[in-house]
Amino acid sequence: MRRAELDAILETMLRSHDGISDFIFTVGRPFQVESDGVLKPVFGDPAVESLSPFQTEQIALALIGGSRRLLKEYCMLGACDSSYSLNSDLRFRVNVFKQRGHFAVVMRKLQTDAPTIDRMGLPPILKDISRERNGLVLVTGATGSGKTTTLAAVLEHINESLAVHVVTLEDPVEYVHPHLLATFSQRELGHDFDTYANGLRAALRQAPKVILVGEMRDRETVEIALTAAETGHLVLSTLHTIDAGQTINRILGMFSQREEQHVRARLSDTLRYVVSQRLAPRVGGGRHLLMEILGNNLRTREVVEQGESDERNFYNIIEVNRQNGWCTFDQAVLEGYESDLITEETALLYSTRRGVVMRALDTIKKARGGMGGPGGTGLRLDLAAKTERYTQ
Repeated sequence: MRRAELDAILETMLRSHDGISDFIFTVGRPFQVESDGVLKPVFGDPAVESLSPFQTEQIALALIGGSRRLLKEYCMLGACDSSYSLNSDLRFRVNVFKQRGHFAVVMRKLQTDAPTIDRMGLPPILKDISRERNGLVLVTGATGSGKTTTLAAVLEHINESLAVHVVTLEDPVEYVHPHLLATFSQRELGHDFDTYANGLRAALRQAPKVILVGEMRDRETVEIALTAAETGHLVLSTLHTIDAGQTINRILGMFSQREEQHVRARLSDTLRYVVSQRLAPRVGGGRHLLMEILGNNLRTREVVEQGESDERNFYNIIEVNRQNGWCTFDQAVLEGYESDLITEETALLYSTRRGVVMRALDTIKKARGGMGGPGGTGLRLDLAAKTERYTQ
């Protein structure tokens, strides 16, 4: 398949629906886009009702573009990652993988402009991350939950406020940051470095103040990241975990049991923030960003070093520090429901402690019922001394 043919298909898919985040090509299905979290078919001219193995192979090979490295990764590992540009206007993160012996492709549409915390409506506490001079900041969540966008917004705030050298290690480069006050060196896996561990090791010799590591994939990368955080660098990275507790456990799981206490001590000294994300269906369409934010204080360091218990856990620590901008998922879903951004069903589905949320929802509904309902001028539940509202 020639590039012009592929570009024509992609342009047709782009015009098919609003809110598109992904393109999907798989055998036995038509062209598909993910629009606001829902898969929808796309029928061009001529319409393709069901992709054949040959058609998906041609699309995949056109995206790979004859790269020996990508072909080797696909043959040996069953998948490969790359990027693709459409008419120099749009960029995509591409994953070509094998399923049931056939080629399949998922393309994630990337934003061209670097986001900002204010424009995205993200919590102002994220600006505090840019003021950290060293340590480790982790943004966690499932694939497609907006981790990269959040980190890009934090980096852009650094770009606007600090004259520092920022080195990013990405797979692929998603947001291209202009040089403002900061100087950016953005490196892409496979093109500019071979592994995250080697890229991070080299970054320590490139005089950065801030290092972004696209993902903590293995023990070696974690070890070097901890060393970088201990030696005066601010290290930002992501993990595919659902909350702060699981994030700590995932990191510990990369080490042996005899190393656990030593790693806990290093984490307690270096960990600055854990920001966990979930995207929930929004009333009226689209998605609403839910965030759990854990900061660093004496109690946080104690739990990281000694482990969670029934009486001492991250949930309780976050809950009592709401006035500092920290937030549990339960507080986030209640804010979303109280602001009529998500439904009661969604609030319960995305809650951490269902019983706590059910009781709070009942309180909100009673207050609304007694003062004229959601559209009236009734009292709002006072969830915290200071409430920040944010959506995405």
